[in-house]
Amino acid sequence: MMGKNFDLQDRLINFAVRIIKLVEYLPNSKVGNHIRSQIIRSGTSPASNYGEAQSAESRSDFVHKLKISLKELRETEVWLKIVIKSNLIEDKRLEPLLKENNELISILFKSIQTAKQNKEIEMKNKS
Repeated sequence: MMGKNFDLQDRLINFAVRIIKLVEYLPNSKVGNHIRSQIIRSGTSPASNYGEAQSAESRSDFVHKLKISLKELRETEVWLKIVIKSNLIEDKRLEPLLKENNELISILFKSIQTAKQNKEIEMKNKS
């Protein structure tokens, strides 16, 4: 179990680094600067929120922090699609990043479902 957590943490950190590198290619314009600030925030926060989830005070706190990470990844997905559709950066460069974003969304979504199911089982066993 611990190895999986570290693998996901590494993937989220690597994703954040890729986002940081991506924004260097955005144009230095009003639009480019706006998108840069938005996508840096949403694309880097899932890693830190997931890190916080690993030290959650309860299963509910864990789920809450995972949900924040998921929300930020979904926002990043929208920003990436805006960048692609507006042709601000060459599309080929963004497709692998968008693919990784979608995989991370799927992983976190499933993790949240599993944590909720485990919480329900735990509550039933206490009754």
